Amino acid sequence: MKNLNRECLAEFFGTFVLIMFGVGVVAQTVLSHQSAGSTLGINITWGLAVVMGCYVSAGVTGAHLNPAVTVALAVHRRFPWNKVVPYALAQTAGAFVASAVVYLTYREALTAFDGGIRQVAGPLGTAGIWATYPQPFLSVFPGGLIDQVVGTALLVGVILGITDSRNAPAPNGLVPVVVGLLVVAIGAAFGFNSGYAINPARDFGPRLFTAFAGWGNAVFTANGGWWWVPIVGPTVGGVLGGWAYDVCVGKHLTANIAE
Repeated sequence: MKNLNRECLAEFFGTFVLIMFGVGVVAQTVLSHQSAGSTLGINITWGLAVVMGCYVSAGVTGAHLNPAVTVALAVHRRFPWNKVVPYALAQTAGAFVASAVVYLTYREALTAFDGGIRQVAGPLGTAGIWATYPQPFLSVFPGGLIDQVVGTALLVGVILGITDSRNAPAPNGLVPVVVGLLVVAIGAAFGFNSGYAINPARDFGPRLFTAFAGWGNAVFTANGGWWWVPIVGPTVGGVLGGWAYDVCVGKHLTANIAE
């Protein structure tokens, strides 16, 4: 129990760091009317956020920072199932608390931007600073679900490849950097549809915070009830990505070693 508490604290803090930088850069970009940020800056900073979150927690847990990664490791890498829910709760709590800190830091800028009236969408909409929302053309199903499945499958499949000692893994100390670059690539290639959540905790923790901080229930009803897509899609996508890596690469590496 003591070890599990230690691991959950590491996941909490790693995810906290991740969301602080990630949500922070979106806040700066939106609230400055993009005079102090850009889409490229957002993609790069989210990648750096992953790097920093990994470095502060990897020594204890390997830095999951994402329930979809935790579930995928339980399915494909014998990660203990009894730790999945505690890890996911810790990750979501870290994202929630980080969202609150970003809100306090940017509260006056937020009020200057929207006049104190919190809106989900429209020219003065700010809920998207914290959680992801789809483009008007994107359907919840199948379009949105496919978007999240594909992005997270890429995330988990590549992570398994770069951490597989039988393959050509990234040097151990540089794994967080390579994972961060992977996130930059996913954002640059697949961020347009809905903001590439690819992480249930990254989306649900901040979304839950906005529900309490003035945006209300609209954060769950907007866009046809979009909120469940960044939870279900990444969870399914992570498992599929792990399966794809093992079928195409991992199992063949095992066979070669056996021979």
